[in-house]
Amino acid sequence: MNGIGFWVVYAAFLIGLMYFVAIRPQNKEKKKMAELLASVAVGDTVLTSSGFYGVVIDMTDDTVIVEFGNNKNCRIPMQKTAIVQVEKPEA
Repeated sequence: MNGIGFWVVYAAFLIGLMYFVAIRPQNKEKKKMAELLASVAVGDTVLTSSGFYGVVIDMTDDTVIVEFGNNKNCRIPMQKTAIVQVEKPEA
């Protein structure tokens, strides 16, 4: 009976360890990314996952149109999930 109790405690310890090492940080990162994407607005400067900086000129629920550089002809629609960093314009 003593051996079974040890394995139950050992399994509970491993499950708790996995929660704090793997699951909890991943959920925090998802929440942080969701807040970042919810804060995107027209006029914000964004960094995309491909490394390009651009300005958001139009938005829908899951798509943004980003203007890159000073060329007004370089407007590319992309998914919001491609945004990794947002910089608000100076007021």
